[in-house]
Amino acid sequence: MYVYKHSVTLDIAKCKGCTNCIKRCPTEAIRVRDGHAIIKEDMCIDCGECIRVCPYQAKKATFDKLEDFADYKFKIALPAPALYGQFDELDDVDYILTALLECGFDAVFEVSRAAELVTEYTRRYMKRADVPKPVISSACPAIVRLIALRFPYLADNLLPLVPPIEYAAMLARKEVLETHKELKDEDICVLFVSPCPAKISYVKNPLGVKKSAVTGALAISDLYFKIRAKRKEIKDPQQLSKTGIIGLNWAGTGGEATSLLSDRYLAADGIENCIHVLDEIENGTISNLEFVELNACNGGCVGGTLNVENPYIAKARLRSLRKYLPISRNHPTEEAELPDAIFLDDFDKILLNTGASALSEDRLTAIAKMSAVENIYKTLPHLDCGSCGAPNCHALAEDIIKGEADEADCLIKLRDTVGKHGQ
Repeated sequence: MYVYKHSVTLDIAKCKGCTNCIKRCPTEAIRVRDGHAIIKEDMCIDCGECIRVCPYQAKKATFDKLEDFADYKFKIALPAPALYGQFDELDDVDYILTALLECGFDAVFEVSRAAELVTEYTRRYMKRADVPKPVISSACPAIVRLIALRFPYLADNLLPLVPPIEYAAMLARKEVLETHKELKDEDICVLFVSPCPAKISYVKNPLGVKKSAVTGALAISDLYFKIRAKRKEIKDPQQLSKTGIIGLNWAGTGGEATSLLSDRYLAADGIENCIHVLDEIENGTISNLEFVELNACNGGCVGGTLNVENPYIAKARLRSLRKYLPISRNHPTEEAELPDAIFLDDFDKILLNTGASALSEDRLTAIAKMSAVENIYKTLPHLDCGSCGAPNCHALAEDIIKGEADEADCLIKLRDTVGKHGQ
């Protein structure tokens, strides 16, 4: 049985039992029971919406600390392109990369470098005649898990290529092993500097990869002040950056899609907008599209909850950084074929294992329970007020059938029942 390891957690001591999180969770993974929230792990996609809307900071993301990896001989930082947008008056990415070395890393490898290569491989993949269209980007782990949970029929449309974070880790390890012959693979740790909890969850659950090349994930918000302090001390940064406009563009919505040099694409951000797009793709109301890029966070990766800067300010800063860069600095050496390392392994099987548990494993029993859910739903007020602790009346009906709630939890029905008996 596949057990998904989450990065979004709940601090019960801070939770007041309000309904902000249950109303905004895109997969109805949160309930309020006994005066506090409960996260249903089989339904959570680690999108971070609950972290964003909780007024009491009761939801938080767990992440690694740099000091946790002190025993490794060689530490490689994988900075996400969204990191550069967090700093004001930055005209050279090398200041941030050099600051990372000053923070305790032995090398840096930009995820944007791998993103430029993945872009080219995606172009080649989409030229194949047997590819289901539209191809849906698999770069956002929250979207991949959302599809597994709510849109399993669209799984075949997911791009079966490793995301830039994974490919960057593979290339970084290879590069270090070639230049440091004294090191073994187990001596090296590769740490992703993440803008969101979903990508931290990816490191814990590398879908479609037998063994991830990424060792751990740090939060941009946790490293930000260390990097900022080191940056102020740097007078002459090392020439480390090897990325172009295409790589930096991946930090924001549309960066991946527009780089494919096709006008038959759609790019959407914000988890609710992404759900609407997936609904329309599944229903067949969107046609003539080649590629769909979906980002769970508003603005793309710059909108992740582990960033420190307003996403629109971060996007403006990245726009300034792109001015004097070439289109791309990274090009595949292979002429036509895609290397085996770029493909995901057993993607369909792992997607299947991440699906939410059904009402019953037995089909006939599940059908009977679905009928019972609909019968209970008909008796509920259809107000979707959330006062029962479920996000809506239909979710409450499902909880009742699962034995996780009672009809008396509906305050409207309870009021009506008490009123009738009191007459």
